Amino acid sequence: MALRQAAARGEIQLQALCRRGYPGRPFPPKMLPEISSVGFWDALANQTWGLDWHRNEGIELTYLSRGKLDFAVDGRPFLLENGHLTVTRPWQKHRVGNPHVRASRLHWLILDVGVRRPDQPWQWPPWLILSVADLRRLTTLLRHNEQPVWKADAAVGRCFEKAADLIASPHPALGQTRLQLCLNELFLALLELLQQKKVVLDARLATTRRSVEMFLASLPDQLEESWTLESMAAHCGLGRSRFADYCRRITNLSPNEFLTSCRVEAAAKMLRRRPELNITEIALSCGFQSSQYFATVFHRRTGLAPRQYRRADVAVILPARE
Repeated sequence: MALRQAAARGEIQLQALCRRGYPGRPFPPKMLPEISSVGFWDALANQTWGLDWHRNEGIELTYLSRGKLDFAVDGRPFLLENGHLTVTRPWQKHRVGNPHVRASRLHWLILDVGVRRPDQPWQWPPWLILSVADLRRLTTLLRHNEQPVWKADAAVGRCFEKAADLIASPHPALGQTRLQLCLNELFLALLELLQQKKVVLDARLATTRRSVEMFLASLPDQLEESWTLESMAAHCGLGRSRFADYCRRITNLSPNEFLTSCRVEAAAKMLRRRPELNITEIALSCGFQSSQYFATVFHRRTGLAPRQYRRADVAVILPARE
């Protein structure tokens, strides 16, 4: 939204082909359907907007050809400089700007490879003509490594600049073949870059346990959802028993115990930090169905009623979640 508004105000040059709500011109029908967005922005001055924390429905590659740019992944900050390449997977939460974007020229590609969790098999589009062996190797390098920032080489930069010229064409469908060839060159260049870097691989990053760990870590951001054991397990692509077993191994709590602990912890923080909210508002925002049930659970966990906790001068140590 911020990027679209900045382009509408004439603050940046934006050229992109997109679908699924991303900013830019819509892709022609049936053209490269696996691509959610491909394009670039050119900001000639520091901006008053940024892209807040988000995840994409695919693997995202970005390349900074000019300027500097603040970037963060999973809470880790980076300062990108010209020639830097970023790689983020669908489960990696990331932000562009801190909070605003500097003068910069940034290229990107968001490609849906059919995964939302680390343990799912990747499905590359049929128009990628890399050999089976090369695609297998590229998949391994991207699945078993989650380093987000790399120093790119000239080949990667040339591919992004070539794609930018094709995207800016008034008739992109006429350049589909050239764009396909350009993106094939880009993924081949990415494969060769990662092989040259001698990437350290960790197969545990693509396991079911890793998916469950990431889901449990994200629960504090999704407490308003009406989670059940079934829905939590389904979110991880597991049955109830297997999900519960993973949860207990990771947290030493059952899924419902862990969820309740997250909700109590979030409510305790809001009671102290959000004095403008009443008890009912806090209870509902943390996923409790009623203020009465919230008060019962909160007292059982902390030894104090919510109002007492809000007024208390001493800190109450909440039970550890892990």
